[in-house]
Amino acid sequence: MRSLAVAVILCALLPLSHTACWRAKGNGMTECLYKKDGTSHAVGSKWRTSDCMNCRCLTGGDMECCTAYSTPRSFPDDCIKEFDQKACKYNVFKKNDPSTPCPIYGAVGK
Repeated sequence: MRSLAVAVILCALLPLSHTACWRAKGNGMTECLYKKDGTSHAVGSKWRTSDCMNCRCLTGGDMECCTAYSTPRSFPDDCIKEFDQKACKYNVFKKNDPSTPCPIYGAVGK
């Protein structure tokens, strides 16, 4: 019975851990070009982009990038979320008092 409970909990958490990732083919290139930034990166390197993606350059110039943040999906109705581009994260706070943080019950990404 305990194993069943653990399995149900893990299955319930699975949608909360979904990460937004993408992969681009490098066509045998010796480096990766991140077109949004116009930056080149050596094979084997990892970096964070200006639009908050964690990327890595793979063999042949293939590139894999994933969001560097989680997006809050479930929080109290009297709260709002706001993206902090500099910190690459969402802040959730009271609509009428931005100095009061709110709890986050569920998020997707990262």
